[in-house]
Amino acid sequence: MQDEVLIDAKGMQRYYNHYCALKAVDIRLKKGEVLGLLGPNGAGKSTTMQILTGNLAPSRGEIRIKGIDLLEQPQKAKQHIGYLPERPPLYRDMRVDEYLNYCAKLRAIPTREQKAALEKAKSHCGLTQVGRRLITNLSKGFQQRVGIAQAILHTPDIIILDEPTVGLDPIQIQEIRTLIQELGKNHSVILSTHILPEVQAVCDRVQIIHEGSTVFDDSLSQLEQGQSDSVLLCRFAQAIDTDKLNQLKHIEVVQVDNQARNCYQIQHQVGKNIVPAICQLAQQENWEIQALSPQRITLEQIFMNLIHGEKDMENLAVESV
Repeated sequence: MQDEVLIDAKGMQRYYNHYCALKAVDIRLKKGEVLGLLGPNGAGKSTTMQILTGNLAPSRGEIRIKGIDLLEQPQKAKQHIGYLPERPPLYRDMRVDEYLNYCAKLRAIPTREQKAALEKAKSHCGLTQVGRRLITNLSKGFQQRVGIAQAILHTPDIIILDEPTVGLDPIQIQEIRTLIQELGKNHSVILSTHILPEVQAVCDRVQIIHEGSTVFDDSLSQLEQGQSDSVLLCRFAQAIDTDKLNQLKHIEVVQVDNQARNCYQIQHQVGKNIVPAICQLAQQENWEIQALSPQRITLEQIFMNLIHGEKDMENLAVESV
């Protein structure tokens, strides 16, 4: 992955009268990255996408696309962006080739280069065999492919996809995910979604937005590690006195885990190794330790924890990732 920054957006805000839909959100995208913009419905993802693509003016903020100020030079900046909105901008009474030719002209692709650009985009998106078909007669999955094809016709540096798999069946979803992975090899991609497996399948980095603010921005591995390295699962051969465990240094909370008999969740301060102290206490109290390991939690649980706080996590089961 290269260090060139293709999107550098700082302090993006968007007000609708007195309502603040976006609160000083920063977006930074490097060359070769696939960024998952994650959040519940109404979090501000689509607003962020529309601002980054120049379809909506921010109330405040600075956006640079490959070093170009989007607000001062919108036409020049947009040349580097391909955009698929949540509702693909398709003319369903057109044939696929006819529509893509029309899009090529809108993108000011030189006439002598249009045919090659169309064939390349169709090949990328698996549309080679459906060029003469009416868009209205295509399945929703193929319509999404046509939407992505129009976004990559001009070979942009950045591809921005807003909820590209909404309404698709499982086979179509897998096909679109595979396509996004292929696009990520030659383009930088921002993928907006509220579907958690989507992020795990195709993204290098994840940025979670909630109520118009960023609540997490890091790699997927750091997201999982950061949420799991402060909880241990410990199973004993017998029931134990949790009050004695709670008295150990660096331990914050000890809870019974209902997944197994005599199993406990031990939450401790991040970065503190409490295993030796637990083993020493167990030896003193004649507790037989049968298992001791870090808690592994699903991305869904991590997401709920970040969005709703730890109180909403109490009834969620611990699973293996």
